[in-house]
Amino acid sequence: MKRRAFLLTAGAAGSALLVGCVTSAPEGRLGSGKELAAGPGEVSLNGWVKVQGDGRVVLAMPRAEMGQGVHTALPMLVAEELGIALDQISLVPAAPERLYGNVAMFVASLPIHPRELEVGEPSAAIRLTRWVVGQGAAQLGVNATGGSSSVADAWETMRLAGATARVALVQAAAQAWGVDAASVSVAQGRLSHPSGKSAHFGEFAVRAAGQEPRDVALKARADWQLIGTSPPRRDVPSKVDGSAQFGLDVRQPNQVYAAMRFNPQRGGSVASVRNEAEVRALPGVLGVVTVPPLSGGTGGVAVIAANWWQAKEATQRLDIQWANPEGVLPSTEAIAQDLAQRAQGDGGWTFHRRGDRPADSSAKVLQASYSAPYLAHATLEPMNATAWFTAPDRLELWLPSQVPGLVRSAAARATGLGADRIVVYTTLLGGGFGRRLEVDVAAQAACIAQALPGRAVQLIWTREQDFQHDFYRPAQAAHLRAWVQGDQVAGLEIQSAGDAVTPRWLSRTLPWLAGPVDLPDRSTAEGLFDLPYNLPYQRMRHVATHSDVPVGYWRSVGHSHNAFFSESFIDEVAASLQQDPVALRLKWLADAPRHKAVLERCAKEASWGTALPKGHARGVALHASFGSVVAQVVEASLVNGVPKVHRVVCVIDCGRVVHPDIVKQQMEGAVLFALSAALYGHIQIEKGVTVPDNFSSQPLVPLSAAPLVQCHIMDSNGLPTGVGEPGVPPLAPALANALFTLTGARHRSLPLVAAAT
Repeated sequence: MKRRAFLLTAGAAGSALLVGCVTSAPEGRLGSGKELAAGPGEVSLNGWVKVQGDGRVVLAMPRAEMGQGVHTALPMLVAEELGIALDQISLVPAAPERLYGNVAMFVASLPIHPRELEVGEPSAAIRLTRWVVGQGAAQLGVNATGGSSSVADAWETMRLAGATARVALVQAAAQAWGVDAASVSVAQGRLSHPSGKSAHFGEFAVRAAGQEPRDVALKARADWQLIGTSPPRRDVPSKVDGSAQFGLDVRQPNQVYAAMRFNPQRGGSVASVRNEAEVRALPGVLGVVTVPPLSGGTGGVAVIAANWWQAKEATQRLDIQWANPEGVLPSTEAIAQDLAQRAQGDGGWTFHRRGDRPADSSAKVLQASYSAPYLAHATLEPMNATAWFTAPDRLELWLPSQVPGLVRSAAARATGLGADRIVVYTTLLGGGFGRRLEVDVAAQAACIAQALPGRAVQLIWTREQDFQHDFYRPAQAAHLRAWVQGDQVAGLEIQSAGDAVTPRWLSRTLPWLAGPVDLPDRSTAEGLFDLPYNLPYQRMRHVATHSDVPVGYWRSVGHSHNAFFSESFIDEVAASLQQDPVALRLKWLADAPRHKAVLERCAKEASWGTALPKGHARGVALHASFGSVVAQVVEASLVNGVPKVHRVVCVIDCGRVVHPDIVKQQMEGAVLFALSAALYGHIQIEKGVTVPDNFSSQPLVPLSAAPLVQCHIMDSNGLPTGVGEPGVPPLAPALANALFTLTGARHRSLPLVAAAT
């Protein structure tokens, strides 16, 4: 999103302020209430909050629940300010309005070094740039759940929505009772006066809708009663009793099912189906549909049948002649060699530079090359979508998605319908991790259902297809150099190479924003250019490649591999200097107090430096991402030559915490997610074809091998920052550093099981 389009939004943003359109300021994102449709007996007080006749509150929910707890945390913000119990709030999906777009995610995508934001007042240029991007994001109104930004984006806006509704209700009650508004109190969804007068919200909702709320103020932290506590999560009961609806749970009257057989070559299509009539005659088969490459996906043939097994089996009977792309087809081995060469060559975009390079004659130069493979998302719920043409010009879609508005646009492009004729229902997500920022499956389902109007068609991929036709985390390589003078490090230089995700994602989901020239993509260099260490000389640059392998956002994006490169190399430097790796980092964090405090706390909680059982070792890593700072200490051993993690101590500073238990759950889940990837994750591509795979060769860490994870949260008055992703990056380097202590061998490539054996 950080392309030329945003640079061109300054004029549009200024115009928006003049005409009263949506802006990035919280006040500009409240809405008028027209955005939140009111049913019988309901009254909308703004674009986020409406009140029912019985006093209960309905909240517009713009973000997808994929296990990260937003369906609990975001209502807590409104409940706190509105003065109502959390269980008195119900949720409805936000309408496809710009009001509900995610602004914080796109502002955070700017390649600004954190030091320029955290030390003193940001420069006028930075403030202007952030403002322009914020206004542009507000005008685009992309409803996206990603970038660990849900709470950060909602923090002021949704609290203000609750506070504004509260003030309107208080003013309405005061007028009706003939009392001073300051004497009316609000608690547990009731308005009260010392005279004994009392009423629930529903009794004054109509009058409140006509109010112009005055002197709206957010509660002080000392007055919070809900924020900072851990009430039961709203999504858990339905997941326990089985009533929760994920994409695969969608059932409509007379629903049928579809399975796909894809061209093995990514980007390929179908030339012909030689035996279509024969397959159509198979038991249960209702249709055979050729599906072109849509939204960056691969072409193939779908079979519609009465049940999914019949459809899947019928696809194996298809005799298809494929149309394959021309040119040199990518292979992971060749790509890895090319990336390694580019990481050590010249060129690339410099994302950060300070100081002058030390003269090589006066310093010892330590250098090392690192690499990381392509990774699949491997969400536990396979890719799926249900599409139903309820009329020739009306389409309804049900699916787990992180971008329902972009799904709507993709379905419109695939079917030729106007977007206003398409309704998208977002279910719970059985894993997102960035895979469901893509829209290919929705476009495929819409195309297939168009061939069978009047019937709901549920498309389901197999797990092998999920591995073969993903949009992978990019493979990346890095070459790192440190200049050592005596016992001091005078400089650090990092050059990385790998595909840029953002321009590829834009071309698939927002093609009108994609341009002929790719601008530097922060996600390629994040976690390298923004290191907190105060070294005299630093230069971090990235060579953006284009391998023709489809790449996408993967949980923690560039941080996921860049932290492995930087934090492993920092340990190499410490070992070369014969210094303790924690002590060395602390010395470099003299002017980064937030990072220093996190690392000190983690070392203390992990009893760093104390004795361990024989055959055990600790490794440490510190990394900041999505505005949060995380340190991890891993305790590991080798069992039959395979790494085993026994304990992970994790400390996070994520600003003000809304729900502490959710933060701890996300850190625990991130550790297991990252551990599975660090030990086993890889994708192999041979001549454009991803080698078929499943969890048999890329297993998830089982419960029996799960380490003890101890999470500690730093107290903070800072604004809320990311939680869903920041726990992933430090795990791989902390484990690799522990393995070095155990074996004396430095593992510079992932996955670690392959490297260790």
